[in-house]
Amino acid sequence: MPEQETKGRLAGYLDKQQPELYATLSHYAQQVVGEADRTGVPRRTIELLNYLASQINGCAFCLDLHHRRALGYGETEQRLSLVAVYKEVTLFEPAERVAMEITEQITRMSTSRPSPELFERAREHYNDEQISVLCMAAIGINAFNRLSILSEHPVRTAKPKS
Repeated sequence: MPEQETKGRLAGYLDKQQPELYATLSHYAQQVVGEADRTGVPRRTIELLNYLASQINGCAFCLDLHHRRALGYGETEQRLSLVAVYKEVTLFEPAERVAMEITEQITRMSTSRPSPELFERAREHYNDEQISVLCMAAIGINAFNRLSILSEHPVRTAKPKS
């Protein structure tokens, strides 16, 4: 980009400028999914967490990506449209709700910390290994959100399905 276009912004996509670091972050995300599979945390739940954190952080690129992925794992448009108000509706299972609450609290850690009571409630649905996977998933999506927001990754028009 010419200098006038980059004034006050990064000069390009962080993932393109630092491909090895991006590959490390991508590997982390793949490991989280592998651990979710191994420990029995549904991929649909992981995508709900990714979607919620992306909403909170205002990451359009990640919202678009995880919307499509969630649908691929059997999520519904109705539930995705209500993720932002997951505490207000009964469409989410209690295990999903506590996983989303963990993600929300990790995403908002600058203003409050996850409470011990939250993790006690999580143990009603998940074992400690699964809870750690949920936390690691939330940490990972927050890193990707920040990378995409700083890089100003564009959302492109989706191709219609044939």
